[in-house]
Amino acid sequence: MKYAIRALGWTTTILWILIILFSGTVVYSAMQIRMNFEEEPEVTPSNNALTMSIPFSINNGGLYDISELNITTLIVAENETSISHSTSLVPLIPKTSEVNKTHDISLSLDDIMAKNLTHMFLNDTDLKVDMFVALTYAHAIPLRISSNLTMPWGAPLYNLAVAGISIDSPDQVNVSLSFENHAVFSLNGTIRLEIVDSNNQTHSGTTDIFVLSEDSYDKAIPVTMEGVPGDRVEVHLYFNEMYLKSWTLVMTID
Repeated sequence: MKYAIRALGWTTTILWILIILFSGTVVYSAMQIRMNFEEEPEVTPSNNALTMSIPFSINNGGLYDISELNITTLIVAENETSISHSTSLVPLIPKTSEVNKTHDISLSLDDIMAKNLTHMFLNDTDLKVDMFVALTYAHAIPLRISSNLTMPWGAPLYNLAVAGISIDSPDQVNVSLSFENHAVFSLNGTIRLEIVDSNNQTHSGTTDIFVLSEDSYDKAIPVTMEGVPGDRVEVHLYFNEMYLKSWTLVMTID
């Protein structure tokens, strides 16, 4: 029994030595991990949505594999409403290797409208971005880091205004519309104007627009009228069939 206890003691000592050595190499190897994100994402608009693609690279210069890498970003508006939740997964990054991937963040314009965040189309603001990175190192040790930052949001229809309405002919009026595109993407779509006259009749006109980032728009949109409206009308504006704003205006004649 004495020899068995002594052998068990030696086994325990050796086990602790191995654990300490393993822990030391793990700490050293973890310090050899390099992760970089590009500062300028590529923004691609499509189907009433925006996709921000952020290239990143991970250099695993350590002695152990990285597995189950999870990069998650959560974007929150000023009123703590979540407007984007995106995740990128990398199953395995072998030791002494480098991986280059892209983390895609999706923003749905329809979702922004549905959550009563129309002001994001009309006013510049700051968005809160929470980023989480989780991984398993050496197939045994879970690691997790997080960061918080703010991201400026430029309104695509900043300072949107209807300057006035002028009668072009008995059956047509021109509505002056102006705004600035402060977004990082070009604004491409269809604007529809509705005019509700004093007789509660609705008249409308549409136009296609394409406004580059940091450019402005200032044009008159023709609206077909059936009969002459009263002096005061209400103007409703839709972008890609999403309601944005309304004005009450007095008719003017050039």
